[in-house]
Amino acid sequence: MLHIYNTLSRQKEIFEPLVPGKVGMYVCGMTVYDFCHVGHARVLVVFDVLFRHLQAAGYEVNYVRNITDVDDKIIARAVENQESVQDVTDRFIREMDADALSLGILKPTHEPRATETIVPMVAMIEKLIASDHAYAADNGDVYYSVSSFDGYGKLSGRRLEELRAGERVAVDEFKQDPLDFVLWKAAKDNEPSWDSPWGKGRPGWHIECSAMSSELLGDEFDIHGGGMDLQFPHHENEIAQSEAATGKSFARYWMHNGFVRIDDEKMSKSLGNFFTIRDVLKAYSGEEVRLFILGSHYRSPLNYSTEQLDSARSALRRLYTALKTFTERGGVFAPPTELQASAVETFDAALNDDLNTSEAVAVLHDLANGLNKADEGSEQAAQLAATLKQLGNRLGLLEEDPVSVLQRAMGDDGLDEAAIQALIDERIAARAAKDFARSDEIRDKLVEAGIVLEDNDGKTTWRRG
Repeated sequence: MLHIYNTLSRQKEIFEPLVPGKVGMYVCGMTVYDFCHVGHARVLVVFDVLFRHLQAAGYEVNYVRNITDVDDKIIARAVENQESVQDVTDRFIREMDADALSLGILKPTHEPRATETIVPMVAMIEKLIASDHAYAADNGDVYYSVSSFDGYGKLSGRRLEELRAGERVAVDEFKQDPLDFVLWKAAKDNEPSWDSPWGKGRPGWHIECSAMSSELLGDEFDIHGGGMDLQFPHHENEIAQSEAATGKSFARYWMHNGFVRIDDEKMSKSLGNFFTIRDVLKAYSGEEVRLFILGSHYRSPLNYSTEQLDSARSALRRLYTALKTFTERGGVFAPPTELQASAVETFDAALNDDLNTSEAVAVLHDLANGLNKADEGSEQAAQLAATLKQLGNRLGLLEEDPVSVLQRAMGDDGLDEAAIQALIDERIAARAAKDFARSDEIRDKLVEAGIVLEDNDGKTTWRRG
């Protein structure tokens, strides 16, 4: 039974979907004005694993991850590059998709763009005005009246009095209250705009997610996820808008992943201390980055470092080595049965405990250790291998060919495959000619280059150590 730490209640709760057998899940996606960074990778990977786990548990999952494709930052980037807003967003959506594919991220059920959901946004704003939760200002903007919603602050634990006393709030002469936030922005010259009852303009950021989730999941749904940085004010404002507009509860379970940190500071574009996914993938594979992220509980801070990524690389290679050795010895995967039921049970229990991926990964290493010790050709070995691969796949791991993974150059280092194979062929020839000194010399050269040779049944295979 799945337990989720619900940010709204500040405790773990048993997950019970609104509709038995079905799950509606919404995750705040990217604002597409630049390349995705490792913080974005964490959001993608965490909720991809939740998506996979819910499906494995037999749920029909309607997973929505939005794209913000109209925003001040996008417009600024378009001006900076002297290109259209759509050219900017289309390009970075392609880049985002490429990064997600490299990380093994499954496509969500729906991936709506904000610009495709303007009509529902306008309709929701009209409802909020009609119910006195919003007002049109003289400058053409529409604002949400924060003081009109009694439950404001229930997600973040902040009270209006504290916000007014301790927060720096932008002064705006058109707001009735400094805490009020914009739902609709009046059009400016040379900016994207749409028709509305308040004149041409574009939506504010917060209303986008309220409208898109309502359109695709209904007024009330099961799980809302995103990074911890979105808890306030974005998610708080979503709750206020949606519940005021519909009169219903919004999301029932709120999940927030922790920050990625560098030198004890949050990784972010605003701080200029971020690493793009694209840059990291130049030195590490998508599965290595994925395992690095899954090595920590999703709610904990994740410390980014090459040492941590190197550790994930070594751990992943150990898993693939166990599978490679098994298949090279003629092993054939067998469907897991009761022999490996305990491993599957432990794995499921870990993920059911608020998505404890580090404990789930530990199960993979236990299976690999057991596989390395199992008798060749035994049913136990066949089932261990099948279970390892099956559970690895549920985490988005072990989806590649083991030989290809273990022969892949790490970053820019190491001999290329053609050079390695040429040396192996020369070594085989030297051994056939009984020139064992030359054979040993070649082996030593390969070992020095980080290449491990394995001689079995008259054949020589290799992998990077």
